[in-house]
Amino acid sequence: MNIENKVLSNKATPRGKFPHVKRVGDFIYVSGTSSRKPDNTFEGVEVDEFGTTNLNIKAQTKAVLENINQLLNAFDASLKDVVDITSFLVNMNDFGGYNAIYGEYFDFNGPTRTTVAVHQLPHPHLLIEIKAIAYKPI
Repeated sequence: MNIENKVLSNKATPRGKFPHVKRVGDFIYVSGTSSRKPDNTFEGVEVDEFGTTNLNIKAQTKAVLENINQLLNAFDASLKDVVDITSFLVNMNDFGGYNAIYGEYFDFNGPTRTTVAVHQLPHPHLLIEIKAIAYKPI
């Protein structure tokens, strides 16, 4: 069976010893992905001159899905190949904004989905993390 791991140099370095994406046969597994950029800043985070932080679930959701698409591209796949998604939200009050952006990428023909609330994610600026499984025959 074909098994290949990838850590992409143009993406934020994983915060542990795991690959960004792994192919096992015809399946591609994307590790939990956030809106973190390669420079370790985050999409969907604004801090004003007084230090007040504004977190935007829509911007973060879009960035996460775009990051996942780019990770899938490493195996010549895309979001069109995703068959299952698990989303982790810090606050279910963000569900509406998350769901609106998600609906711009997927419809009823898209992947199965599970969305859960979690106490926190690896950085206080993160509102969302998503992991995905894609099917792309070799």
